[in-house]
Amino acid sequence: MSMRHTTTGRRALAAAALTAVFSLALAGCGDDGGSDEAKQGGKNSAAPSAPVSPSEDEDGDQSPDTAAGENVDPNAKLAEVRGDGLVMTIHQAKRDSGGFVTLQASIRNDGTESRNTTAWAGTESALLAKNPNSVAGATLVDKVGKKRYYILRDTESRCLCTTGIPPLLAGKTTSVFMQFPAPPSTTTEVDFTLPTFATTSVRISG
Repeated sequence: MSMRHTTTGRRALAAAALTAVFSLALAGCGDDGGSDEAKQGGKNSAAPSAPVSPSEDEDGDQSPDTAAGENVDPNAKLAEVRGDGLVMTIHQAKRDSGGFVTLQASIRNDGTESRNTTAWAGTESALLAKNPNSVAGATLVDKVGKKRYYILRDTESRCLCTTGIPPLLAGKTTSVFMQFPAPPSTTTEVDFTLPTFATTSVRISG
């Protein structure tokens, strides 16, 4: 499986979309209990180009293009979580100078049957409409700062994440990326969640 690089223009577009951040403030996390979440957001003046879609490598693995994917080691393993017969390996969660965190991961189907990827897009209607078969449902939680961070998106609700992911065939792997607003620099570890997978702690680099 390979991870492809994108141009620096994609970085600039992602940075421009920061003003389209949707973050939730949590009154409490974990066992402390929580309260209703309140959304905060804004609008940006320039929308990024449409998120990339997966393609297949010569070896047959489904491997989408990735944003800000330079120097990502596909053998690195920050965390590994399972769900619905799949295994997700998180390779990198890197803080960028533009003010966001890019998470790179790969998802492998270790089962004997094809798995649908639709649930990864979450339940937010605007995102579902613009980003079918994506990983737009992913979130980060800063337990110290008591905030939940959602996928970055532009004013038309197009996410800065991998979209158009086809059903994952048995034995195949797909590469995915997700970009979030960055927590404060003092936050070095967050909880990461993608629908159908268990929650895991991830250390942020950079």
